[in-house]
Parts: sequence; C-alpha cells; structure tokens
Amino acid sequence: MKKRKVSVLGSTGSIGRQTLDVLSAFKEDFEVVGLAAGSNVQLLIEQIKEHKPRFVSVKDTELAQELKSTLSDHSIEIFCNDVGLEFISSSACDIVVNGLVGSMGLKPTISALSHGKRVAFANKETLVVAGGLIKNLLKRNKGEIIPLDSEHVAIHQCISGARESEIKRIILTASGGPFRTWKEQDIQKATKEEALKHPTWVMGPKITIDSATLMNKGLEIIEAMVLFELPVGKIDVFIHPQSIVHSAVEFVDGNIIAQLGATDMRLPVQYSLFYPQRRELPFNLFCDLLSVGKLEFEAPDFNKFPCLKLAYHAAKEGKSYPIVLNAANEIAVDMFLKEEIKFGDIPKIISSTMENHKPSEPSSLDEITELDARIRREVSERAKTSKI
Repeated sequence: MKKRKVSVLGSTGSIGRQTLDVLSAFKEDFEVVGLAAGSNVQLLIEQIKEHKPRFVSVKDTELAQELKSTLSDHSIEIFCNDVGLEFISSSACDIVVNGLVGSMGLKPTISALSHGKRVAFANKETLVVAGGLIKNLLKRNKGEIIPLDSEHVAIHQCISGARESEIKRIILTASGGPFRTWKEQDIQKATKEEALKHPTWVMGPKITIDSATLMNKGLEIIEAMVLFELPVGKIDVFIHPQSIVHSAVEFVDGNIIAQLGATDMRLPVQYSLFYPQRRELPFNLFCDLLSVGKLEFEAPDFNKFPCLKLAYHAAKEGKSYPIVLNAANEIAVDMFLKEEIKFGDIPKIISSTMENHKPSEPSSLDEITELDARIRREVSERAKTSKI
C-alpha cells in the first residue's frame, strides 16, 4: 500500500509530539514530509533527525537561520512565518495535522483545504472565527476535516451519518478542570500553578487554562456547530470528572450512543489518520472499565465558570461575536500566563469586550483577520490602562 504523506503543524507541542508517536508506530503507512514548529528548535532538530521531512518551518527568520546553520542535511527546505505554514500545508502531502494553538491555525487550514487535503484538526479556534469560510471551502474543494479533539472525534463516531432531524442533542463532556469542586470566590484568586494542574489530561498551557475556565468547552460548542451543522440549541455540556465518556449523541427515539476510551490523545490522532479504517495501536491504551468503577455526570455551574456562559452567548448571537470571544480570550489567557492579571479577570475581560462590540458579519479572510487584530489591540490597550 502506498504511504500517505503527512505534514504536522505544531510538531513540538503536545498534539504534535503525540502525533509523531503515532506516525513512528506506523512507518509502513505514513511518511512525514513537513514539520512546523514555533521556537523550540532543539526538539525540532531531534524530530527532523528521526522523521527526515522534506520541508520545515519555524516562527521567524532568525530561528530559520539558526536551524539552517545547525542541520547537516542541506536538502531540507526551511521556511518561516505564515508563509512557511501555508507552504507546508499545501506541499506534497495527503494529510495535514493541525495542532497549532489559537488563530494562527486559520491560514494553513485554508491553504490545506484549498488544495484538497485531509486536515486532522485540533485547532478549534479556526472554526470558531471562520466557520462559514471553512464550510464554503469544503463545499468547493475536495478537502475534508476529520476532528482531532477527543470530544469531536467521539461525536464523529457516534453520529454515524445520522440526519439532523434524528438527533435530539449532542452532549459534550468536560472534566470540570482543577476547580470543579472549588467555591466561586476561591476560583477568582486561583494562581497560575493551580490553574495548570489539569486532573486528567496533559496539554499545553493555553488549552489547560481554557479547560480551567471551561472556555475550552465553550469553543468546542461553536466548533461542533460547524463540524456537525447543528444549532446551538442541540448542544449541551455535561461535567464528567472521570473523562472516560468523551462525548455522546442522544437521538429522537431516546437512544444515547456514547464513545468511551482512555484519556490519551494518541487515540483520536490514530482515528483521524486512518479514518474510515481502524488499526490496532501498538500502545497499551485500552480502557479498563472495571477499574474505573463509576461514571458521574453533573450540570456545569455558570456562576463558577462564566466563560462557558459567554461562549453560549456568542454561539447564539453568531455574526462577529465568536471572533470577539476568541480574540479576547487569547489575549486574556496570555496575560494570565504572564501573571499580569488574576484568574478571575479572564471572564471580565471577555465580557466587557463583548458588551462593547458592535456586531458585524465579516465573510472574507481579510475582514476576519482585520477584526481579530483590532479586538486584540483594544483588549491589550484597555488592560494597560487598567480598564478591565
């Protein structure tokens, strides 16, 4: 069987590293042709030595020069910035794994889909800010999106080609993060170290903070609306601390189909690469339900986790609100990680930004990019003058 060629965006991040674990286990099926990373050049060099890609991209020209002077293999083409990401996404590959964090994943996704690639997709922010644009691309070209988030991979398996009229609702599960049992006033004062202690998943810092605020689940609501073409009224969130049920679909006849599995991203990575086939993984990732013992579910507390409520509001209002939600959240989370604001300031920043926003309906990439940049500037300037 002919090897499928894969480019991995965000190769030194959590998703990227686990993707390369899977690709290493299936070298007879896949060939890594492109790697894109940010500034972790040392790890990228190790990945290049193991996987021998034809194309590599890094954050900026300085890092590109550093990489070029370090590599002994001068046949590797080295790129940087958005140009590099877009080239690697449209180069001689069959599958693009988008493990980038934040809105930087938008342009390479558009590039990949425009060239008819399969995009294994963990970059939910792209669908949040440009869902309509992505759907139009999928209709016009032969590209496809296979979700990589564990929740959307679960729904992808449970929905099994059902029509919207047959679906009563989809249920996105959330662990509840590190503050599920905390009091509301204590959450407001949570430290960076406390917020980064996720109880079940090992992820990068941005998505870990999003999980602590439940904004991650809010973004997944909007992502699910785009991926599965469902209205927000058919999407619910359940807190499920064991993280064994990754999500479920309830049908109009009362049946509920759920997907269960271990809390390891290599499972959804493998699914998205091989779909529609299933292959046995050479990892011990089987879920022992007997050792789990019990599965618990509870409703989310919107007072404790106002970011989830803000995301529902953006999803219901539509138009430019999801773009504003995402941009304000990215800036606020970055400020928190730099310890410039308190944990409780994150939803305040997002809320005030949305309240001051006059909605529009940007439809082109330029309009979306311009609005995104403007919101980021406004949030940053307001924060500097302490007008949170």
